[in-house]
Amino acid sequence: MLRLLTRALPLLVAALAAVAVLRERQADDAPPGAAVRAAAVVRVVDGDTIRVRVAGREETVRYIGIDTPESVKPGAPVECFAHRAAAENERLVGGRRVRLERDAEARDRFGRLLAYVVREDDGVLVNEALVRGGYAVPLTIPPNVRHAERLRAAAAGARRAGRGLWRACQSG
Repeated sequence: MLRLLTRALPLLVAALAAVAVLRERQADDAPPGAAVRAAAVVRVVDGDTIRVRVAGREETVRYIGIDTPESVKPGAPVECFAHRAAAENERLVGGRRVRLERDAEARDRFGRLLAYVVREDDGVLVNEALVRGGYAVPLTIPPNVRHAERLRAAAAGARRAGRGLWRACQSG
């Protein structure tokens, strides 16, 4: 019996690993809007990037449709309002449960998950909240355009009101 278990255990482990990989690929290949994953925020990297625990592993998530000033890009200076954008992202999602909603593409060229990030407890679309508060600007990269108009409208309001980077980072 022990010999049978010793032989079967590696096969069982390999089968479970294969199932996990297939499940991940199925979620990545799902149609836009279909793949919604519950996740726990582990760490805020900067204003538009977080680390989450999802499906039993840690992943980096890049917010779709927005761009915040750079604070951690190697070889680049810290941009105006970058630390405030990161702090606002921390306030919005730090230590919280979120839903990751994908668009047309599951990952970017760096292997990061691409997602609209929605707080689980109150349904706030974090991407939009950052734009509305003046912590981010819209960055539309087709084919990921599901909320592009919503984000443009939020940015127009923030700019008109002089919120966040629209006031703090005006040059000239």
